[in-house]
Amino acid sequence: MHFDLELVLVIGSLVTGIVWLLDKYWLREKRLETVLAGATEVSASGAEVRIKETAKEPWYVEYSRSFFPVLFIVLLLRTFVAEPFHIPSGSMRPNLLVGDFILVNKFAYGLRLPVLHTKILDLGEPERGDAIVFRFPPDPKKDYIKRLIGMPGDHIKYRNKQLFINGELIPATKIGPYQPKTNGTEDVNAFVWNENLLGLEHKILINPTRLNLMAEGEFIVPDGHYFVMGDNRDNSFDSRFWGFVPEQNLVGKAMVIWMNWNFGEGSVNFSRVGTVIH
Repeated sequence: MHFDLELVLVIGSLVTGIVWLLDKYWLREKRLETVLAGATEVSASGAEVRIKETAKEPWYVEYSRSFFPVLFIVLLLRTFVAEPFHIPSGSMRPNLLVGDFILVNKFAYGLRLPVLHTKILDLGEPERGDAIVFRFPPDPKKDYIKRLIGMPGDHIKYRNKQLFINGELIPATKIGPYQPKTNGTEDVNAFVWNENLLGLEHKILINPTRLNLMAEGEFIVPDGHYFVMGDNRDNSFDSRFWGFVPEQNLVGKAMVIWMNWNFGEGSVNFSRVGTVIH
């Protein structure tokens, strides 16, 4: 079952906000009118007690007044500023590891309404080489993170573990064997390469022992769409398999790792905290 935190925050903010406003401008006055109308029938001391008892806020008003500002501020920050995400797979190794918790810049590609995801303010456009978070086109309830490789109109070719953009071979320099931090990883035979993506350098993994003809092919990126790939080229489910990312599916740009939790060992890897994502 998918838990939509964004929808919960929107509904929670609306419900608590409406209850708080209704009480502030209508329900509170009604309660006071009822108290004052009955206060003339009792003694002064009894009227004071009755006013305090009757004018007391109902529990749902008290909770709404307390929770509304918290829910609303969290909603604003999460929708328009930054949102935390967890890396669940190794498709972005060696740059992002399983257990990394990252912050995503939500305004890098424009401000969008929560839930509806309609862009209301254009603040910037994705750039080739960005590590982007997007709603997975076959299942928009899932969020994916990949490297933006192809812009609208680009001709992308991936053959024999080499990447071509508009007919130009993207140069990559071998650094050395990949040394995973955990045992049993499927990338033990992979090598780290430094790829120069038309001016932007970043590390990728290539496993010479792993052959996958399904990952090869040529693609023309349509208008309003993007072509993405994982940095772990032989272990990534990306645009080579399921197609392009529509512009409206963009969530934001990955910024920084704020925590890494090693689920196997149950510990925090402090060396990754604060790592800027390139």
